[in-house]
Amino acid sequence: MKVYVVGGAVRDELLGLAVQDRDYVVVGASVQQMLDAGYKAVGADFPVFLHPQTEEEYALARTERKTAPGYKGFVFHTATNVTLEQDLHRRDLTINAMARDQHNHALIDPYGGEADLHHKLLRHVSEAFTEDPVRILRVARFAARFAGLGFRVADETMQLMRTMVDAGEVDHLVAERVWQELARGLMEATPSAMFSVLRECGALTRILPEVDALFGVPQSAKSHPEIDTGVHMMMVIDYAARQQTTLPVRFACLTHDLGKAATPPQYLPRHPDHEAKSVALVHTLSERLRVPAECRDLAIAAAGWHGKIHGALALKADGLLALYEGCDALRRPARFHALLETAACDHHGRLGYETLPYPSAPYLLAGLGCLQELDQGAIAKSLGTGIGADDIANTIRDAKRNALQKFIDIHKTK
Repeated sequence: MKVYVVGGAVRDELLGLAVQDRDYVVVGASVQQMLDAGYKAVGADFPVFLHPQTEEEYALARTERKTAPGYKGFVFHTATNVTLEQDLHRRDLTINAMARDQHNHALIDPYGGEADLHHKLLRHVSEAFTEDPVRILRVARFAARFAGLGFRVADETMQLMRTMVDAGEVDHLVAERVWQELARGLMEATPSAMFSVLRECGALTRILPEVDALFGVPQSAKSHPEIDTGVHMMMVIDYAARQQTTLPVRFACLTHDLGKAATPPQYLPRHPDHEAKSVALVHTLSERLRVPAECRDLAIAAAGWHGKIHGALALKADGLLALYEGCDALRRPARFHALLETAACDHHGRLGYETLPYPSAPYLLAGLGCLQELDQGAIAKSLGTGIGADDIANTIRDAKRNALQKFIDIHKTK
């Protein structure tokens, strides 16, 4: 029985990056031998075991085996005679198909992964890549992770992905798998690189047509010097990544302007009522990909309210109160903070706006603080008994409006 460190740990070590997790492959052992050695079996698709002391994952070497003539696909097959090279052959990219002997630390690299690291290439290991279209999304995700190091997709791999897309391989991907890879890609250092790869191979229009449609849609050069809406969206998500924002904020950044692709040509480069159109498209996209509620709800709020947030300093008391109520800011202050983060990323994700101040965020937080200081219970109690619910609500609303008017007046004098 031999044990090897495989995959990402080997890759990141060679790149000089911190190794977060180590995965191991065991060659020459049976399931029973692993159990007898004290390993705990986990996983339903193929045998994976947890080390009895470290709880790190150890998988038996496995390879693909066609299940029947004419069946398009493979199942994992494990046996004591499966070699390490066979196990590495089934992996997606050469840079992920390297191993180190646990005992002598020798590098095993049968498919040229170290050379591809040197040349900064994301290259598929074999034609077996075509058996799982999710690998297209994985390649795009690795492009987002390593864009800052100068990595690119190898020409032959890009062509293979185009062929897979043209054959309809990505059209029937399970929504949960698409969302999983999309979410992980959004959390990488340069998420725009993921969308660039998906656009280049033609997968973006199949997976996220609402996002793909934004490229080439013009905006006013005065407020958007980058002009192209798709380019703006990529600048926004990359800015959000540099600020190390959460996944809900990054998803909201990606989707807040979807409605601009639906603007009738005669209105361009203006986009009247694009917020309402964006809200509808976020609903559609989120339902299709089964986006988690936290991400969906923030994205819907950002799509509908980012314009008002940008113009908050010009709002009167009634408009400001409508904004807070529409965003449910008093009941969900944490989400409102995330909404302001999203709006700030939208502001800074424009050509020449990266370092310009964004006064709306601190202004709206200060205004919210004024509302939070109101003791609504005391206001209701002061009205005495026999007062209807509507009268109480109107009195509290008047108090909120008055508080915001005082806030606006004080702000104007500063």
